[in-house]
Amino acid sequence: MASPLWTSSLSRSKFSSPDNIQIAYALPRTNARTDIMYRLTTLTTYEDELKNSVQYDGEPLSTNINVTFKGTNNQLIVETPARIDRLTLAFDCNNAIVRIASNSRKQGSLLRLSARVGEDCSIRIGKNVTMTATCFLTAAEGTSITIGNDCMIASNNEIRTHDGHPIFDVRSGKRTNTARSISIGNHVWLAKDAVVLSGAEVGDGSVIGHRSVVTKKIPNNCIAVGAPARVVRRDIAWERPNLTMTEPFYKPDVTAIKKSRYWAPTASDAQKKRSLFRRAASAVRRHSINFARHLRN
Repeated sequence: MASPLWTSSLSRSKFSSPDNIQIAYALPRTNARTDIMYRLTTLTTYEDELKNSVQYDGEPLSTNINVTFKGTNNQLIVETPARIDRLTLAFDCNNAIVRIASNSRKQGSLLRLSARVGEDCSIRIGKNVTMTATCFLTAAEGTSITIGNDCMIASNNEIRTHDGHPIFDVRSGKRTNTARSISIGNHVWLAKDAVVLSGAEVGDGSVIGHRSVVTKKIPNNCIAVGAPARVVRRDIAWERPNLTMTEPFYKPDVTAIKKSRYWAPTASDAQKKRSLFRRAASAVRRHSINFARHLRN
């Protein structure tokens, strides 16, 4: 086992107190300065000698908080107000960032998150995201997970940019399961047991059905189900009011609820191609204008 690199780590931390931090010995790594693991059991502002830090200016949270730093230069940012029921984060490597936006919802589920973050990775969770039970997120090898605003995540969900272990082609020796980033748009509903895997994208306003497995791009305002998930209905919109807990208890049409701003027809492939072309053309025009200005100067 590795020996401690210093004897007064807790007293030397800039913002922390010994009551909130534990030091555990870890297996030696390539960088000798990562032999010590920090475990935080209270969410509060923090910084250590290895440039791991927590930015949070709200009231300290000490219930179901478990944040571990094993590497260097990792960062957790939690905006206020924060409605966190459970937060378990493992920063296994270096240069990772987890950002949790504010939650100003007065009703509904809290944030219940468990995540494992690898080298050079990022996890960004938007505003007013709720989770009925603990959702597991993991990113490795420089990938990112982005979850938009007002997403509703149910129970036993997983979002994974990688498979956990490498798989190689026996002839070429090349990886066959490379890690890829995941993007989930605004106001997306992940139903119970739904899983989002490497390289997947989900557009704004969509619903991913019970036990579905998302492996590719899902457009906006649609329902996708199955393993792998496929679109079964387009041009839909969903809203948060619960059918048995929120009056009126019959909701036959839109007059029974307050519409959110995420009502839109599902974009067709042709529309998406036109949109991409317009963005590319706009980028070319901006580049040409900037280049012309540069020549004049």
